[in-house]
Amino acid sequence: MTALAGGLALVAGSVHPVWGTVLSPPESYLEGSPFSSYLVPGLLLIVLVAGVHPVAFAATLRRARWHLIAAAAGGFACVIWIFVQMVYIPFSFLQALYMAIGCLELAMILLNLGILDPLLRHYRSTYITVAERGARAPQR
Repeated sequence: MTALAGGLALVAGSVHPVWGTVLSPPESYLEGSPFSSYLVPGLLLIVLVAGVHPVAFAATLRRARWHLIAAAAGGFACVIWIFVQMVYIPFSFLQALYMAIGCLELAMILLNLGILDPLLRHYRSTYITVAERGARAPQR
């Protein structure tokens, strides 16, 4: 939701100069970037970050075969967007928050893919082995 609001604010600020002072960051942040206004970054934010997440959410609810790919695309879009933003715009708390949210998305995808399954299998087999030994141990 905030990516959509931020993207719309960037587009509105670049289309109507009066809104630019209220809704957009200072134009000086664009110095050294490939953009001369916030129009393209605003559109990219709307499409790549705000647009991918609802698609991933709907795919996850429907348990579509590609739901993890869509979720990963949303997570990577968020992390890459914030990383590039941090190169050009001074640090803010929101950047750290959105970076953490993107990393959390990616971590949840890895958990859903079963990255911890080998560790859990090892732990369970060790636990069963120890429990079996305890059950077979002679009573004193």
